[in-house]
Amino acid sequence: MYCAYITTLKGLRKHSNADRLQCAEVFGQNVIVDLSYKEGQKVIFFPSDGQLSIEFAIDNNLVRKKDENGNNIGGYMDAEKRNVTAIRLRGEKSEGLVLPVETLSKYTDISKLKDGDQITILGGHEICKKYIPRSKRRSNSNIPNSKNKKNKYKQESISYPFFEEHKDTAQLAYNISAFKPGDTIYITRKMHGTSARTMKTVKVTKKNNLLRRLFRMCPKTIREVSVVSGSRRVVLKDMAKNDGYYSDNGFRRKYHDILKDKLPEGCEIFYEIVGYVNESTPIMSSVSNKSVKDKAFIKKFGDTTIFSYGCKPGESEMYVYRMTMTTADGTVVEVPWEVTKIWCDKLGVKHVPDLEKFIYTTPEDLKMRVNKYLDGMPVDEIGKTHIAEGVVVRIDNRETFTAFKDKVFEFKVVEGIAKDTSDTPDIEEAEELYEETVNE
Repeated sequence: MYCAYITTLKGLRKHSNADRLQCAEVFGQNVIVDLSYKEGQKVIFFPSDGQLSIEFAIDNNLVRKKDENGNNIGGYMDAEKRNVTAIRLRGEKSEGLVLPVETLSKYTDISKLKDGDQITILGGHEICKKYIPRSKRRSNSNIPNSKNKKNKYKQESISYPFFEEHKDTAQLAYNISAFKPGDTIYITRKMHGTSARTMKTVKVTKKNNLLRRLFRMCPKTIREVSVVSGSRRVVLKDMAKNDGYYSDNGFRRKYHDILKDKLPEGCEIFYEIVGYVNESTPIMSSVSNKSVKDKAFIKKFGDTTIFSYGCKPGESEMYVYRMTMTTADGTVVEVPWEVTKIWCDKLGVKHVPDLEKFIYTTPEDLKMRVNKYLDGMPVDEIGKTHIAEGVVVRIDNRETFTAFKDKVFEFKVVEGIAKDTSDTPDIEEAEELYEETVNE
C-alpha cells in the first residue's frame, strides 16, 4: 500500500550542478529540495509512484496555474495526474517529493506527528494514494466488475476458502527495523510481470433452487479437491474466455495446465508471468528510452525498453517466488526458499533468480549487499536486454512470508514514463481499480 512518511531532514548538501537546489537523503533515497529547507526540519516525504489528492495539491498551491496569456503563475503539478515520479535533475537523482510538515496543518495537529508516521488520510481528508493512470483506451464500463454481477437468486456459487491472495511486498527502505541479527537472508531478483498463483485445494460449491429458497433451506454444499489458478487477487474460473483486461487471459492457461497434475494437495505456488500476452502485446508496457533523457541509458539499452525477459512476441514464461502448504484446518505453512527451489526442479518450472544468501548483522551491511544489485544500471539476468527491476530481500526464518522490495532507480524512471504514456494501466493495477472478475 502506498503512503507518505513523516521524517526529519538530515545530511543536506548542495546540489552538484544547481546553485538554488539542495539534496537530502530520506530513507536512503536521494531527494532534491530548494534552499528554504533546513537541517533537522520535520517534513512529509512522498515516495515515487504516488499521487497527491486534488484537495491537498490545491490547498498547497501545487497544481499548475496559468494566467490569461498562458503564462505559468504557480504550481508545477498536472491538475489531473498530480503524480510523484523518480527523475534525474541536472545529474542528481530525485526519488520522491519532500514538503514541509506544515502543509498538513489544515487536516491535523502537526505537533502530534512523529518520525515514521505513515500518512494516507488525515482527519477524513485523503492526502495521497498509489498512482494508477486511468485507461485511455477502455472505459470503466468495459471492465468486468464483480459488484455489478452479484445476484441474490444465483443458483450456484463456487469458492476456494484456502486459496490465499498474493501478499503485497513492502518497501525495504521503511522496514529496516524488521531485521534481527542472526536472520537468514536471501536476495532474489524482482521481476516486472504479472503475479499468478495456482493451488490444489478444497472447492466449495453451494447450490440453491426455488424449493430451497421457498422453505428457507440452506443451499446444498459440495466439497471436493480441485486445482484453481488466479491472478494477484482474482480467481480465474475460465481462462480460455477472452474477458480479461486485455481481452485475453488465455496466456495464464498454459501455467495452470503445467501445474494442475503435479501439485500435492494443499500446495499453493506463487509466480510471476513475464513476456507477452499475445503476439502484439507485452505483459508490461514498453517505453521509449529517449524519454529517460540519459545518453548512457540509451547506449546500454537501446531506443526501447520491452520487458521481454528473453521471450519472443507471443511467448511468456513463469518464475516461482513463493510456495506454501495449507493443512486441512486452514493453517498455512511457509515453505523455506531452499525447499521451494527443490520443488521447482521437481515440478519442472523456473524460479526467480537467486542472487545471494547471508546472515543479517547490521543495517549498513544489508544496504551494501542490496546496493550491489541496484547500482550501475544493472541488466536483468535472464533476457539481458533491459534494465533490472530491483530485488526482494527475504527473511527466511520467519513463520510467515516476510520479504521487502527495493527498486533500481532507472527502473523507477522507466516505470513512471510507462504510466504516463501507456494506453492502459498494467494488468495488476487494472484489478486494483476495477476488481476484475472472470466468470464462467
